[in-house]
Amino acid sequence: MSNTKKVIWITGASSGIGEATAYQFASKGYRLVLSARRESELNRVKANTGLNPEEVLVLPMDMEDMDSFASKTNQVLQHFGQIDILYNNAGISQRSFVLDTDLSVYERIIKLDLLSVIALTKAVLPHMISRKTGNIAVTSSVAGKVATPGRSGYAAAKFGLHGFFDALRAEVYSSNIGVSVICPGYINTDISKNALSSDGSKYGKMDNNQLQGMSVEKCAQKIYTAITRNKAEVYIGGKEILGVYLKRFLPSLLNKIILKQAPK
Repeated sequence: MSNTKKVIWITGASSGIGEATAYQFASKGYRLVLSARRESELNRVKANTGLNPEEVLVLPMDMEDMDSFASKTNQVLQHFGQIDILYNNAGISQRSFVLDTDLSVYERIIKLDLLSVIALTKAVLPHMISRKTGNIAVTSSVAGKVATPGRSGYAAAKFGLHGFFDALRAEVYSSNIGVSVICPGYINTDISKNALSSDGSKYGKMDNNQLQGMSVEKCAQKIYTAITRNKAEVYIGGKEILGVYLKRFLPSLLNKIILKQAPK
């Protein structure tokens, strides 16, 4: 297969930000690898990209099955011969307080949102190193910079992503590999509905902040720009982005604001 068109591998591609980003990159002439657990939804996204079928590889995968990542990477390389961009987007959020949350919930959040991202990055990295080119991106969150009540495990995992990818960026710079950390704020997706409650069940409710958030289409446009321009770190959203700058310049004020959100 001709390798003139670049290939982007997107995890969490069956809905939300991942789905919208797939359409955005498809519109710019990229070939796609779409991964998530729900194959039927991935096939729906594939059909909606408008690309020729051979330009989209549907690759179902469970991000908790990290032992499968080497073989999944080999499948991509056998199909397309290259991976130009890896966009680690799959993950899960949380809606529960520390005192109430089972340790198993923390283990699952950290496995999905941090360890699986590290594992897939390590699976793809040797290919990019050998080609001396590539981009690796990850969906973090404003919660990866500013932690708030009810998000302790989610924030811990997202904070961890920043440490890992900041180190990786410096390590692979000489190999011409870019590393971008994407930090969405409130985006209109089902992230709160799918978030884990204290016992590991789905939260099942739509947060007002999400409902009123930026559209996934606009978010995807900004993600495309960030990755293709090799931005190290970007914040995408509305007024909630101010929290990042308050933490940097007025941390005591931010602390007072967050304390007002604490459970009564």
